[in-house]
Amino acid sequence: MRQDGEQPERINMTKLLFAVSAADHWTLSDGTEHPTGFWAEELVEPYNVFDQAGYTITFATPGGGTPVVDQASLEPDAAGGEDRSAELKKKLEELQPKLSNAAVLEDLNADDFDLLFVPGGHGPMQDLAVDERFGELVRHFVESGKVVAMVCHAPAALLPAFASGGRWLFEGYKLTGFTNIEEVQAGLASKAPWLLQDRLQEAGALFSSGEAWQPHLVVDRNLYTGQNPASSRPLAERVVSDLAAK
Repeated sequence: MRQDGEQPERINMTKLLFAVSAADHWTLSDGTEHPTGFWAEELVEPYNVFDQAGYTITFATPGGGTPVVDQASLEPDAAGGEDRSAELKKKLEELQPKLSNAAVLEDLNADDFDLLFVPGGHGPMQDLAVDERFGELVRHFVESGKVVAMVCHAPAALLPAFASGGRWLFEGYKLTGFTNIEEVQAGLASKAPWLLQDRLQEAGALFSSGEAWQPHLVVDRNLYTGQNPASSRPLAERVVSDLAAK
């Protein structure tokens, strides 16, 4: 109970659309299907930051399917050790009821949210990158002046977003994402049907890259992007900080 003279508790009413790929594989250049999904750290760390900030978080996927974690992201070598892997697994178990009841992305309206966040993994390269309806949703967020934030491979989901005149919406924007060098070091570049850095640059983005596997953020207007898994928490923290300052 509030005592006389105390300030009323501030309630954060920020509504976040947390859009996650529904893909469980990535079709490689030879036609084989590489198991994938979302990258654990890129979902868990931003979720923790946004949840701590008091945001109302709505998970959504194409078709409302339950998103799949890329099992490679839970391997100790990728996660940062046995303890870190166990921590990620535990958090994903806690979140499973929310993920299993993800909203249908196609049914949602940008007017009902304050910002959009998309985690990476190769999943977005398979579905969101070619989803015209999602591109329209992104356009509505951007044209409404709302924050759009994506990390690692998730900026692939910017590719289907076009302005009303047919121009790619992010032409001339500074941004970042998983680099060609990181894809080579991860071992999939030679099998990839296309590389994210190349495709974004070809579309007209001003691509920025930092040191491989180290945090690197780029903010241009209301677009926030992070380069790799290590950028996940810093990206979410930057979004929260900037929105709080407004």
